[in-house]
Amino acid sequence: MEKQNFVTIADLSKEKIMYLLDMAKEFELHPDRELLKGRIVATLFFEPSTRTRLSFETAANRLGAKVIGFTDAKVTSATKGETLKDTILMVANYADVIVMRHHIEGAAQYASEISPVPIVNAGDGAHMHPSQCLLDLYSIYKTQGTLDNLNICLVGDLKYGRTVHSLITAMRHFNPTFHFIAPDELSMPDEYKLYCRDHGIRYVEHTRLDPDVIADADIIYMTRVQKERFSDLMEYERVKNIYILRRDMLSNTRDNMRILHPLPRVNEIAYDVDDDPHAYYIQQARNGLFARQAIFCHILGITKEDIIQDKTILH
Repeated sequence: MEKQNFVTIADLSKEKIMYLLDMAKEFELHPDRELLKGRIVATLFFEPSTRTRLSFETAANRLGAKVIGFTDAKVTSATKGETLKDTILMVANYADVIVMRHHIEGAAQYASEISPVPIVNAGDGAHMHPSQCLLDLYSIYKTQGTLDNLNICLVGDLKYGRTVHSLITAMRHFNPTFHFIAPDELSMPDEYKLYCRDHGIRYVEHTRLDPDVIADADIIYMTRVQKERFSDLMEYERVKNIYILRRDMLSNTRDNMRILHPLPRVNEIAYDVDDDPHAYYIQQARNGLFARQAIFCHILGITKEDIIQDKTILH
């Protein structure tokens, strides 16, 4: 079988995306299986992570695989000067698949080109976060019943936000209308606006989190202003609390509207929103388990039919 990687969602067809979402649905019904029994998953996290790392490791464990890896590059031979190439080639000796998060854009693509085992991109700098995108799509599909013709507000750090960049590329198949809500310093990069124009994706830019704009939204996707991406801390201080979604702002929103956030949050969603029926970000994080189980099976050659017919379901 030809090696399958999961580095970007941009090259997945509409049919493949829906196929993976169907796989995730099967895992939500029965997450505990032994489809990956005897396999080893390596998680290489050169950047900090909570949800992404733990959900990948949980996905592997619930599928019967064993997990090796590290959560801090400081405890690896990278501190001795080992190159990324050598790290990848070395770990590939021990694992059937490598899940990698790295601070350098394009690191996952590079790893996929040199690795003899599949690479899963768990986030590369401000570039892409395809597994987060798949769980976002699954969350949107579950709450809206469709991915087609939705009105989606992307709010906050649109410059460095790899989750929103991935979501734009995936939604090209589904005729969305985007509202980019960001300060000038964190506005959507020109390359993604050009991508929208090239693919016929409608978008409108705003600098205010206006209740009239979010009133028509099907999805409000909040993002954290990422301190770690700023070289100028004065700039970060100026924009860090620019948008805060509060419960009193939701009174005129649609019943079907749901609030998503890749987490962690800082101040951008007030805690009084947590009990509002529109809040979905905690459930969204749970969906990451099922989406990442689907990713593992997809890249290791296990089909949706294999999952449906699986007899290793553990009760």
